[in-house]
Amino acid sequence: MTDVKICGISDPSHLDCAAKGGARFIGLVFYPPSSRYIDPEQARILARTAPTGVRTVGLFVNPDNATLDRTVSAVPIDMIQLHGHEDPVRVAEIKSVFHIPVIKAIPVAQQSDLDGIADYEQVSDWLLFDAKTPQFGGSGQSFDWKILQNRKFSRPWMLSGGLHAGNVKEALSTLSPDAVDVSSGVESAPGIKDCSKISEFLQAVRQA
Repeated sequence: MTDVKICGISDPSHLDCAAKGGARFIGLVFYPPSSRYIDPEQARILARTAPTGVRTVGLFVNPDNATLDRTVSAVPIDMIQLHGHEDPVRVAEIKSVFHIPVIKAIPVAQQSDLDGIADYEQVSDWLLFDAKTPQFGGSGQSFDWKILQNRKFSRPWMLSGGLHAGNVKEALSTLSPDAVDVSSGVESAPGIKDCSKISEFLQAVRQA
């Protein structure tokens, strides 16, 4: 089965639902403007309950080292997701300073958005392709998956952007990502996860 990341978890019941359904990653959003933002103290308690085999991913947008240091010192994070305008030099610096695997989000709207991907492949542990929108992820918007069709990457990669139980099978028939990442597609309202939608999404991925 393609791995699944449920992003924007902030409640223990939703973490439990995701883990029991087979999610491989859970995302904790440390970007204050987001409706999915979680306070580091709350995140610390939540992350400690993640079962073995479920990796906790801390999502940041253009973080400085002080912000990262405060958060990773308080929260047991397995991976850092950079979802802002971080260039390859900054990605490499963060990896060097914090020694935590990094996922770099790449916003995609057209073919040319992949032009600099080779530089990110050299410094990232994972790539994540999301829709290019004014906000940093979680918009519920998708992009033309055919832009990625037949592309090969030297790093494992995730597909994100507007996925939900009703379209993830089509996405996986078009592309072969190592994982899919969902947030708004498993919510009943912005920032409010829905266990039934999480279960439906995970089941749809299993069936794809």
